Amino acid sequence: MSTTVPASTSFVHAGRRIAYRSYGSGERVVVLTHGLLMDSRMYTKLAPALAARGHRVITVDMYGHGDSDQPHDMEAYSMPQYGADVIALLDHLGVAQAVVGGTSLGANVALEAVVAAPDRVRALVLEMPVLENGLAAAGALFVPLALAIRVSMRGMRLVSWLTRKIPRTNWLLDVAIDFSRRDPGSSLAILDGLTFGRTAPPAAERRRIRQPTLVVGHPSDPIHPFSDADRTARELPAARLVRASSMYEWRFSPARLDAELATFLDEVWAQPMAVAS
Repeated sequence: MSTTVPASTSFVHAGRRIAYRSYGSGERVVVLTHGLLMDSRMYTKLAPALAARGHRVITVDMYGHGDSDQPHDMEAYSMPQYGADVIALLDHLGVAQAVVGGTSLGANVALEAVVAAPDRVRALVLEMPVLENGLAAAGALFVPLALAIRVSMRGMRLVSWLTRKIPRTNWLLDVAIDFSRRDPGSSLAILDGLTFGRTAPPAAERRRIRQPTLVVGHPSDPIHPFSDADRTARELPAARLVRASSMYEWRFSPARLDAELATFLDEVWAQPMAVAS
């Protein structure tokens, strides 16, 4: 079953063209950022569901992903820069405050955004954050992946060209093959830039985050161990932790987690903004 996805638009910040999609309207703005080497289409179901509840949802393609520019320079990619790009998106939209959230890479980007500009972030939604306990597994996966792309660049370019010809039909199927559709040169630069850079704000900075936070974790995933989600919820004074049955629950059976998020957002917008300086 296909789902209509809004056309993307873009803006330029510090020479970086960043694309995004908009769902709904109103003052209750939610910005969602995707996982590594994915794009904003991963929120094809969640974004309209939130918009139907009265939220204005912005799904952003982080630099190097989706419809945003995809340079092959590893120095173009860093977690602090991604956080700054999210704040620049709010500036571009004329949004004073937004709830900022994301999955995996997107969760860490949200942490960087709130550290960079706490007065702009009303609350956080962090699904599967990657902190200290997940670093070894992430390195064990991404370093060999980068090597595989490097040594098979010609073949990867052919695969990318072929898979881009496959029509987009089902959003879950498309999410599964979007990695193959990517420009392999850009994928390699992202992996190199992020693997050897900062993964998330240090613990001391995370403990100073006072925004209400919904943390969603799940078991049986070494890159996104539940211990990292649990640690995040314990470090952030205003955080609550929700345990998903697996990483697939929000993709295949989203009703429970959608309801948890909707309740959290209603509570966030019912309260005045309060951020410690």
